[in-house]
Amino acid sequence: MAQYGMIIDLEKCIGCHACAVACKAEWDVPTNEGRNWVKRLGPSQTPEGLASTYYPGLCNHCDSPTCVEACPADPVQMEFTDRLSGKTTIMEVAATWKDLFDGTVQIDKERCLGCGACAEACPYGARYVNPDLGEDGKADKCSFCVERTAIGLEPACVQTCLAGARIFGDLHDPHSKVAEYVKKGAIKLESDAVKIGPNVRYYGKKRDLSLLTSTCTPQSMPQASLRRIFLARMLKPLAKEAKRNPLLHLLG
Repeated sequence: MAQYGMIIDLEKCIGCHACAVACKAEWDVPTNEGRNWVKRLGPSQTPEGLASTYYPGLCNHCDSPTCVEACPADPVQMEFTDRLSGKTTIMEVAATWKDLFDGTVQIDKERCLGCGACAEACPYGARYVNPDLGEDGKADKCSFCVERTAIGLEPACVQTCLAGARIFGDLHDPHSKVAEYVKKGAIKLESDAVKIGPNVRYYGKKRDLSLLTSTCTPQSMPQASLRRIFLARMLKPLAKEAKRNPLLHLLG
């Protein structure tokens, strides 16, 4: 089975924001939100010397995604297909899940409750609730552009990166370019408190990686608000009934 991942080469990144702009254009992301982002870091002193770099961030498509556990939507059975072998399997999933065959974390916008529990549970702040998606909004984030990769294209941010600083591929393939970067020392943004296996890694000079890890590595694991999850579960049947009987909405 594959595990799609991305390498961010900080030695090549010039902080132009072309990746973030391309993502907004591809997926109609609201101007005040982002499926990915680029933050300027430094110049700051580190144990390795004076550093100045960027933090291009996005959903990490983690090995153990906390967002999946937090989703309160009722699970349904879904069929998954391996693009390479054609093998299929059935798995019960909520409105967000980790794909068995490519390792990406995805969202079913039709079944998403818009409660924001998954966004609260992400230690990387990679999710948001998009008010433009449905009456009450829907969770949104980087999907590794699965619709594009399914037809042989690169993710929009990778294709648009002027400096070639974003590299996408299968981390489980030892011959892939992303796997080569891992062998060269590309790192995860993990701390003792947050070890959920992010599959976005960073490569660069020691001083820049020191600045990146000291300022952008999550140091605590957030918890989705129990109140938010409870309200989502309580209101869900009411919303379903309102769809079946529009008069209830008018009377309310």
